[in-house]
Amino acid sequence: MKSEKSNLKRLDNIGIVVENLDEAIAFFAELGLALEGRAMVEGEWAGRVTGLGNQRVEIAMLVTPDGHSRLEISRFLSPPVAADHRNAPVNALGYLRVMFAVEDLDETLARLGKHGAQLVGEVVQYEDSYRLCYIRGPEGLLIGLAQETSNRN
Repeated sequence: MKSEKSNLKRLDNIGIVVENLDEAIAFFAELGLALEGRAMVEGEWAGRVTGLGNQRVEIAMLVTPDGHSRLEISRFLSPPVAADHRNAPVNALGYLRVMFAVEDLDETLARLGKHGAQLVGEVVQYEDSYRLCYIRGPEGLLIGLAQETSNRN
């Protein structure tokens, strides 16, 4: 339900910072996202947005098959990375994970396993609605996968 006072149009993208941009692109492409573009973002204007001053960041924008959601993957060249939250436990405060809906969870896990993905816990059935799991993807990133198992209205 849209609030009458909201000017919100959509969730534009989710950003993830990585060390190896090529590896992350390959992983998310295997999951089913398409590389929309890749660019260098640098200069004083970018630093004014992030508060980091003069920065140099290589980014890749990936889009989901439906064209509605995007994932921005960034690799900071300068300034250097200041903190590392990749191995935070599932109950850590702050941004945690990205959840993707997939057609075939077992097949997806098999493909992503070839890119180093590992289950965090188990694949579980939630009621008669979803099969769910968390995996650690490239660089330990936490990713959720969900396969709908019933026709929901």
